[in-house]
Amino acid sequence: MKYIALVAVIGILLLQWTGAIPLASVGGSMTIGFTFLAAALAVGIHEAWTKKRGVLGWIVNIVVSLVGAFVAAPLGGMVLGILLSDGSRSLAATGGPRFSVALAGGMLITLLGSWGALWIVNRWR
Repeated sequence: MKYIALVAVIGILLLQWTGAIPLASVGGSMTIGFTFLAAALAVGIHEAWTKKRGVLGWIVNIVVSLVGAFVAAPLGGMVLGILLSDGSRSLAATGGPRFSVALAGGMLITLLGSWGALWIVNRWR
């Protein structure tokens, strides 16, 4: 799981540093959201693969992982935005290291939400 987090954070930072995240349109938010969900999907698939789940287990893992990401990402993004913002402009508009920290932190919070949701469901199994 550590490797998924490392690859996901490096991937989102590479997208930012190469300019693949457009900062002036809705495409930037969609790109960031897609990468967060792709990482959560990887967590669900990895957990289903390593635990040798059946078909229903794969479906449950993927759905639960995505639901955990959908819950954690907005909450974590809001907290990071408040903590890292200077109040003048958005983090995407300012760019730079603060935006990089916000992207990496948002990815880690999203993955923690995904892992947490899977942990809760695994306790019920």
